[in-house]
Amino acid sequence: MDIAFLFIAEPYQCYHGLAVAFELRRIPGVRVAIHYNDPESLHHFERIRHAYGEAPFEYIRMKRNLFAKLVERIGIFGFAKQSVYRSSEPELLKYHAIFTVEDTAFRLFENRAETLRPRKIYLPHGAGDGTVGFSPRLRSFDYVLLPGPKSAERMLALKHIRPDNHREVGLVKLETAERLARASGPLFETARPTVLYNAHKTRGLQSWSRFIEPMLADFAARDAYNLIVAPHVKLFRRRGARTKAYWRSRSTANILIDVGSDRSVDMSYTRAADIYVGDISSQVYEFLAHPRPCVFLNAYDIDWKADPAFAHWHLGDVISRPQDLMPAIEAAPARHHLYRDRQEARAAASLGDRSPGAAARAAEATVAFLRR
Repeated sequence: MDIAFLFIAEPYQCYHGLAVAFELRRIPGVRVAIHYNDPESLHHFERIRHAYGEAPFEYIRMKRNLFAKLVERIGIFGFAKQSVYRSSEPELLKYHAIFTVEDTAFRLFENRAETLRPRKIYLPHGAGDGTVGFSPRLRSFDYVLLPGPKSAERMLALKHIRPDNHREVGLVKLETAERLARASGPLFETARPTVLYNAHKTRGLQSWSRFIEPMLADFAARDAYNLIVAPHVKLFRRRGARTKAYWRSRSTANILIDVGSDRSVDMSYTRAADIYVGDISSQVYEFLAHPRPCVFLNAYDIDWKADPAFAHWHLGDVISRPQDLMPAIEAAPARHHLYRDRQEARAAASLGDRSPGAAARAAEATVAFLRR
């Protein structure tokens, strides 16, 4: 049984799925190959592999045609994923199954009969509520591995999955983050309550453009809190070195601005913070693996209360104006009792089984499916 793991996007996705490859290759008769697109993934593969004490893998660069190479060189337009899939497809046909953490792989083998292509297995890279995670693309996958019942129930209701082609296994990233956790010293010289601002990148939903400057001014004027600014890595992924250096240079004694280090993708900050401030990132559920106060930013006055894509906004106070941010943060610990039970229930539904072995459960489910 030959299985190809695909990592076509930014390296943050490695933390959601690579550990499943470790578990699969322990199973007799299973061979695993890692295919990647972004060269920066190699560093993260090795970082995770060493944390697990695993033997080396062969890492195979996905094929890219001239167009994809040109887009990659320009940098600001992403990865030309459709071209990469098209170029890589002939090589991927030799495998029994393709395992992916990104649903853009629905494009693979679109013109081939099911009996003439590898099986496609999908593990989402997150446990969030946004509509992007509940796309009809899911119908193109033969088997779907999900963290918890929230995702399963919603996908079943949308008829994106079937009762017989999915399994709940827990969030693999939680155990990978646990392996990577180490005593590396405090993030700040002075111990204070720590706030994490985790902005997403989606236009029309992200809070960065409206809130970041007032937020930095508020925290600079107060020494009662430490602030970690760690937006979704895609927000700065295609920005130039000068822009990234500018934002890092604005860090101070009580403000840490991280636009893309290892810590921004391995749950270091969601584990370290006392209060979460964000908009729509699924990282809120990684933070709520241990319930703590949250404040959510509705930068566009969205009518959100009945929208399942914003279900997490019911887990803390929601504000729309920058001038309301510091009062909301200051009030959050005392108001946490209003949300704690709801947070625990929603985290359980989103993260599923948090006992050790999510990657092993995913591997066992994958092999059981392929042996049907």
